[in-house]
Amino acid sequence: MEYKAALMSSDDIDRALRRIAHQIIEKNHGLQHLCLIGIRTRGVPLAKRLAAHIEAIEGVQVPVGELDITLYRDDLSRIAELPQVKGSIVEFSIEDMTVVLVDDVIYTARTARAALEAIMKLGRPAKVQLCVLIDRGHTELPIRPNFVGKNIPTSTDEVVAVRLTETDGENAVKLYIK
Repeated sequence: MEYKAALMSSDDIDRALRRIAHQIIEKNHGLQHLCLIGIRTRGVPLAKRLAAHIEAIEGVQVPVGELDITLYRDDLSRIAELPQVKGSIVEFSIEDMTVVLVDDVIYTARTARAALEAIMKLGRPAKVQLCVLIDRGHTELPIRPNFVGKNIPTSTDEVVAVRLTETDGENAVKLYIK
């Protein structure tokens, strides 16, 4: 892949997450019955960062979980014969909760579809909302995020790489050409 451009700096990412935290609080009229569940891999640290921003704003800790969607992917047979399943970690009930699914990028929306299926196996939430740091367009399913850090129109031959300190050692969003 060939590097094309820097799309977001560490400060840009933090500002976007702070703004999203305020939007989540506002849209849900507070935090009662709210939880954040990050989609592995990069959705997990983003969900934890959002929870920290929400706590700084409201003084309330919201529960945070980790969702492994590996077994719910519609391309499972294409990605590996023996996929690595790390398992979900959701140590609270999602029954009648507002679940905010958190991911780094929405592209085709197939990851979001798989996450919805995985969430429904855990219980029956009152609502499910989708939060992404980057919406790059090109969805193939009728799924749209409720909260977006930044809309970045891309072509199908471009790759948006979200890099986070927790997983990659740096905070940045970069654009590459395949």
